[in-house]
Formats: sequence, structure tokens, C-alpha cells
Amino acid sequence: MITVEFLGPIQKPVLHMEASTLHDVARVLKEDPQMGQWIESCAVAVNDTLVSSLDTVLQEGDKVSLLPPVCGG
Repeated sequence: MITVEFLGPIQKPVLHMEASTLHDVARVLKEDPQMGQWIESCAVAVNDTLVSSLDTVLQEGDKVSLLPPVCGG
């Protein structure tokens, strides 16, 4: 089981799920209409390390974090 946390303005509770790659996580999240706006624009970290490929393999106990874009000035 992995943990998916949503940071910043996403406002979703932590999700615990079975997943072997980030593709699995993305597939589940795309089923949630509220997540549609975030999936394409978020940076993703696995165990606090940014990753760029949905092919990233996940292990039991991994933490996936969705980091929405931030604007500042």
C-alpha cells in the first residue's frame, strides 16, 4: 500500500491505495472529477524526491506527493 498526499490548494484527504507505478495512481485520480484540473499541472514527488515519469515504480510504503504549481511575485 502507498500513501498519496495532496499539497497546497488541492484540499483532499490523504489517500491510501495499492499501486505499482505512478500510472496506476494517475488512473485512479483521473476518475475523480475534482482532480482533473490538477493531474496535468502538478509536480509529483515520491518519498520527497521529484520524479518526471509515470513509469516510476512504487514500493510498499512509498509516499506520493502532488505539488500544484505556485505563482508568486
